[in-house]
Amino acid sequence: MSNTPDLGQRRKINWLNLNTVLSAAILIGAEVFGAAYAGGWAVAMLFGFGDLGVISLRVLFFAAGLAVMISFIRQASRVEPFTSRR
Repeated sequence: MSNTPDLGQRRKINWLNLNTVLSAAILIGAEVFGAAYAGGWAVAMLFGFGDLGVISLRVLFFAAGLAVMISFIRQASRVEPFTSRR
């Protein structure tokens, strides 16, 4: 007997879990990327970095926001799996 799962086993999408996680991701993503956009401008203006500083900080904060969203989706899919074996 092997402990490896049968690769031919069918998986079914759990639409309720998928809908829940995607809805939360849209809400959290809007907040994270909105804060990154505004935060880049605010920090650049606070320190007088100019237009290039605004763009640079927005890109930096956007990348950090992207890392947050990837982490959120990965953790949420562990709590509420998108697929189930049937």
